[in-house]
Amino acid sequence: MKSSSLLSVVGNTMNTATLLWGLVFGSIGLGYFMYGKRRSNFIVRCTGIGLIIFPYFVSNTLALVAIGGLLMFVPYFFSK
Repeated sequence: MKSSSLLSVVGNTMNTATLLWGLVFGSIGLGYFMYGKRRSNFIVRCTGIGLIIFPYFVSNTLALVAIGGLLMFVPYFFSK
């Protein structure tokens, strides 16, 4: 496969906004994971793993932001 054809395949599935939002949610997820590990909080740790992993499976930018926003509030709802 030529590099130009590979670039066109990758270019059709990713855009700049998706990559940047994925980086943002992945960074927040890393923070959640580290905090959950330090405090031995299973829910926060799993939420961090979810925030790190889910951008790889969501290609729609609006869905990425919505799911990431909901995942960030999971520890708040389960801690009450």
